[in-house]
Amino acid sequence: MNRLAFLLSAVCAALLLAAPVRGEDNSACEGCHAAGEMGSPKVDFKAFSGSIHGKHLCVSCHADAAEVPHPKLKPVSCKNCHRIEAQIYMSSDHGSAVAKGMAEAAACKDCHGHSHTLLNSRDPKSPVFRKNIPRTCARCHDDPKRMATHQLTEGQPIESWGQTVHGHAFESGMTNAATCTDCHGSHDLHGPANSASRIFWRNVPETCGRCHANVATVYRESVHGRASRAGIKESPVCTSCHGEHTIRSPKDPKAPVSSGFLTKTCVGCHSSERLALKFGLPVDRLKTYMDTYHGLAGQRGDLTVANCGSCHGFHDVLPHTDPRSSVHKDNLAGTCGKCHKGAGAQLSKGFIHAPPVEKHAAIKLATLFYLLVIPMTLGGMFAHNALDFLRKLIAGKAHGHVSLKIRMTLNERLQHAINAGAFIALAYTGFVLKYADAWWAWPMRFFDENARRGLHRWAALAFCVLGMYHVGYMLLTRRGRTALYLLFPRIRDARDVLRQSLYFAGLRKRPPLLLRPFNYIEKSEYWALLWGSVVMIVSGALLVFSGFTLRHFPMWVPELATLVHFYEAVLACASIAVWHLYGVIFDPAVYPMNWTWLTGFPQRKTPPADEEDE
Repeated sequence: MNRLAFLLSAVCAALLLAAPVRGEDNSACEGCHAAGEMGSPKVDFKAFSGSIHGKHLCVSCHADAAEVPHPKLKPVSCKNCHRIEAQIYMSSDHGSAVAKGMAEAAACKDCHGHSHTLLNSRDPKSPVFRKNIPRTCARCHDDPKRMATHQLTEGQPIESWGQTVHGHAFESGMTNAATCTDCHGSHDLHGPANSASRIFWRNVPETCGRCHANVATVYRESVHGRASRAGIKESPVCTSCHGEHTIRSPKDPKAPVSSGFLTKTCVGCHSSERLALKFGLPVDRLKTYMDTYHGLAGQRGDLTVANCGSCHGFHDVLPHTDPRSSVHKDNLAGTCGKCHKGAGAQLSKGFIHAPPVEKHAAIKLATLFYLLVIPMTLGGMFAHNALDFLRKLIAGKAHGHVSLKIRMTLNERLQHAINAGAFIALAYTGFVLKYADAWWAWPMRFFDENARRGLHRWAALAFCVLGMYHVGYMLLTRRGRTALYLLFPRIRDARDVLRQSLYFAGLRKRPPLLLRPFNYIEKSEYWALLWGSVVMIVSGALLVFSGFTLRHFPMWVPELATLVHFYEAVLACASIAVWHLYGVIFDPAVYPMNWTWLTGFPQRKTPPADEEDE
């Protein structure tokens, strides 16, 4: 009975469905497919009616379903309606891969969604709605397993894009920021090796220029833009400098075009011997820049100092022979004057990169002077102290006694303490500025270049203020004037030097009785400190007030000031170590310490002097 009822129902249904389904709506199709009866594919006609295809009849796509019942339908091809898009797509990388039978390649439905539920690209729910594109592309391209068999330059491109300036802007709500299809295309997507690709090196400026129109216009007129249009593939395009999936804001320290990174980016090409030989470019641009003040300061982390782009420009780089170039001889004054107000005209007379080997006579003389004076002075000091040390060991009387007469008042001891602290701070911070990568400079790596320079200058200010106070103390107080009088060199000092030398040589049995309270050792140290302080203050002031120096002096003056400041610092620090510390610590007569600088009372030395010297 049940079988008979089923057969009757089937016959009735067949008779009803045998009529053509073409009509003004899809009601005939809904009869079976709405509920998925008799094994037919189930279709959500409510969702279909809300799709972009909902206004069409089913048979518009399923032409072989014109009669019912109908056999299994053939797959529907989108190109039947979207002929132009399909033609473009089939020539793309995705379309070519689909044509080769690569199942994982993106077909229409993978991006746009199923045809029964496909939405307009302007619909926020559409997978190809602008805000949803990164997520749609990520379904394939951020799947390592799915992409493993393809030689793609980016392993997880959506993730890396999210870290770029475009990705950050897009996620913050700026939907006009560049996303996948803006750079790679959609139906016309090709790999970077394909000359039709938007990301083919020659097409990159055009692709970027769709958003950055003004920048692209300037770039096209630059030496790089003209070269790339001429087919010179070595010429940099946008991605050569900014990166691809690593594009960051120029303000980001990690960006290849940031002030701290730009020089490395430029020399990637301009230090290449291959490119230099091929295009006749100078190969020493990096070295000659690094040898300048700008280069040295940049190596120490100064992000405000001039880099390649500061002088040559960025997108508007032109040959120095072009009258529009920022480094053309007629424009140099203005270019330099952007940073050095009022000094541009003077600076334009100098050298853009390192000066030639032939230096100014003043530089040569100063270099020769210090290369002779430093070893002679330190050698003489070391020999003097070494002989003094040996004679005292031979004499066997290396102990002294403390005098009850005050040698340094509290005021003088405070001056000494401040002077010592400022000197040590100046020496350390100064040499850190010169040798920022040295192992002993690691504590200062927590500070940037401006902070390190600031610490050095604050120490210099303290040193200068103390110097002015000391001059006033020596001239305006009775004790100071007396000390100044006693510090002046005398003929007796010359005789003491001679007698001390004879004693060291073993030609005298006893050392001379040196002048008190200041002997030739202390006098030479005092006047050397005074002279060295003046030299350091003057040379340092020329460097600190560089704007004034560059406006009123020729270019060799700041170079001379830099040289003198460095060599004088070396001489001062070495002299303190060899001369002063011996008298305070290592002299056997006072070891382990001459406590005068703390207690104010002097420690007299033995053995006894020759009485005839009195």
